[in-house]
Amino acid sequence: MSVPLLKIGVVLSTMAMITNWMSQTLPSLVGLNTTKLSAASGGTLDRSTGVLPTNPEESWQVYSSAQDSEGRCICTVVAPQQTMCSRDARTKQLRQLLEKVQNMSQSIEVLDRRTQRDLQYVEKMESQMKGLESKFRQVEESHRQHLARQFKAIKAKMDELRPLIPVLEEYKADAKLVLQFKEEVQNLTAVLNELQEEIGAYDYDELQSRVSNLEERLRACMQKLACGKLTGISDPVTVKTSGSRFGSWMTDPLAPEGDNRVWYMDGYHNNRFVREYRSMLDFMTTDNFTSHRLPHPWSGTGQVVYNGSVYFNKFQSHIIIRFDLKTETILKTRSLDYAGYNNMYHYAWGGHSDIDLMVDENGLWAVYATNQNAGNIVISRLDPVSLQALQTWNTSYPKRSAGEAFIICGTLYVTNGYSGGTKVHYAYQTNASAYEYIDIPFQNKYSHISMLDYNPKDRALYAWNNGHQVLYNVTLFHVIRSDEL
Repeated sequence: MSVPLLKIGVVLSTMAMITNWMSQTLPSLVGLNTTKLSAASGGTLDRSTGVLPTNPEESWQVYSSAQDSEGRCICTVVAPQQTMCSRDARTKQLRQLLEKVQNMSQSIEVLDRRTQRDLQYVEKMESQMKGLESKFRQVEESHRQHLARQFKAIKAKMDELRPLIPVLEEYKADAKLVLQFKEEVQNLTAVLNELQEEIGAYDYDELQSRVSNLEERLRACMQKLACGKLTGISDPVTVKTSGSRFGSWMTDPLAPEGDNRVWYMDGYHNNRFVREYRSMLDFMTTDNFTSHRLPHPWSGTGQVVYNGSVYFNKFQSHIIIRFDLKTETILKTRSLDYAGYNNMYHYAWGGHSDIDLMVDENGLWAVYATNQNAGNIVISRLDPVSLQALQTWNTSYPKRSAGEAFIICGTLYVTNGYSGGTKVHYAYQTNASAYEYIDIPFQNKYSHISMLDYNPKDRALYAWNNGHQVLYNVTLFHVIRSDEL
C-alpha cells in the first residue's frame, strides 16, 4: 500500500477513536445529558461569567518606561495574578477538546490537499498510459515492421504505468472518504461551539477587550515618553570626518516629513557660509552641497537650524540673528541683554563660545553668562519669532568651567570638560528651578568636543569632535502614573 494511503488510515483510525471517546465522555465532561444541559441545584443553569477581576488594583498597570540605547521604548507592566484567568474545569477541558478537534481538522485539511495533488498526478499518468496503450495497439496491428527495440520500449513504458490503475481507484475512494470525514469534523466543531456558548465560556472577548485597553495605555505611555530624564548616552557613531577642529552641524527638528537636509557650519568665527546637504546620505557619502551666505559672520559654534531658519550669534556682539534659509533674508535681530561675548564667558575650550543657542521639545533656548550672575550660566527660553526672552533662570555653575552643554525637556545638562575623560555631571531643571550633580559617562572619542546639541526629533546628540561629525543616542526615563493614562 502507498505511503499516502497509510497516512489516511492512521488519521481515520485516530479520529474514530476520538469520536468514540467524545460520544462517551463529552456529556459528563460538560455536565450535559444526551439531549440538553443538566440544571444546577435550584433549577438554574450554572454559568461561568468572567475571568478578570473588577478590582482596579488587580488590573494591568504601567508604572515605568524608558528608552534604551538603541532608541526603543521600554515600558514596565505589572500584570494581574494568574488566578485571574482561572476557568471552570469543565470549560477548560471543553476548550482543550475543541482545540484538539480544530488541530485534527487542520491536519485533515493538509492531508486532503496532498491527496488531491496526488490524485491529479495519477490522473495525468492515467491519461498518458491510455495514450501509450492506444499507440501500442496501432503499432501492434498495422506497423509490425517496426523495429523490435522500439516495440519493447513502448511495452516497457506501458508495463510501468499499468500498476497505477488500481492505485488511482484507491485514491478516488480515499478522496471521497476524506471529504466525508471533513464534513463530520466541521459538524462536530459547530456542536462544540454551541456547547461552549451554552455554558458561558466566551470570556475571551472580555480578555481581548482588556488587552486592547492595555495597548491604548501603552500608546499613551509612548507619547508621554517624548520627555524624560537623561539616564544614559550611547557610544558615538562617526558620520563623517571633515572640516577644521571646530564647527557645528545639525538637522531641523521641525522640518516637514521627507525633508532630511543636513546643515554644516565650519569654524567658530569670521565665517558666514552655511552648507546645505540634501540628505544625511549625501552628507556621509558625497561632497555635493548648496552654499548659503549669511549677512554677518557668526561667533562660536552655538548655531541652530529651527523651522527653516538659522539662528546664530553675530560675531563680536551679543546680538542674535534669525536668518531665513529659503528667502535668504534676516527675519529678526535682538540683543541678549547683559550676555557676555567676545570670549568673556566662553566654554572651557574657548572659541568665542559665549552664547550657545539650543533647541529641545519646548522650543528655542539661549545659554550664556552675565556679570550680574558672576559669570555663572544663565538660561533663557526665547520666542523663536521675536527672539524675546520669555523666562530666565540663573544657575550657580561657572560658564568657563563647563566643557559643553545641551538641553533636553527643559533640563540643562553640562559636561565636566571637552577633552580626555568626559562625563555629564550637572543638571539644572528649569521646571523646578533646581539642580543636581549626576554622573553619566560620555565617550569623548576624538578628545576635543567643540559643539554638542540635542535634536528632539531624532532623540540624539549631534557633536563636532576634533573635525569629526558624531552622533550619540540618548536614553530618557519617565515614570508614568496610572492617573496620567
